[in-house]
Amino acid sequence: QVQLVESGGGLVQAGGSLRLSCAASGRTFSSYTMGWFRQAPGKEREFVEAITSNGGVTTYADSVKGRFTISRDNAKNTLYLQMNSLKPEDTAVYYCAASARGGYGVDYSATSLYNYWGQGTQVTVSS
Repeated sequence: QVQLVESGGGLVQAGGSLRLSCAASGRTFSSYTMGWFRQAPGKEREFVEAITSNGGVTTYADSVKGRFTISRDNAKNTLYLQMNSLKPEDTAVYYCAASARGGYGVDYSATSLYNYWGQGTQVTVSS
């Protein structure tokens, strides 16, 4: 079992920045592929970014390219999402997720890949 707790959300003006954190407890954090997803009201949950267990590979959605950066600190059992140049369309509840799978051929953007989810943190970007 892995328990995930997100923090760092809030209200920010367009063009601003936020840094989300996801603290993990339970089994070995460093062995998990980690991902960030978001869900806006009335929309499906969508992939944002993912990072492999050793941090060597990251993938991201086109909508956040060049603006968001995922990272992890395995010594602190923490996942991060640095969000810059925020836009109103980035408004959503952001979730971190953990998967015991990874490697060649894995679809990191699929929600079905992930075994564990946090409760989410709200990010609101005003125009």
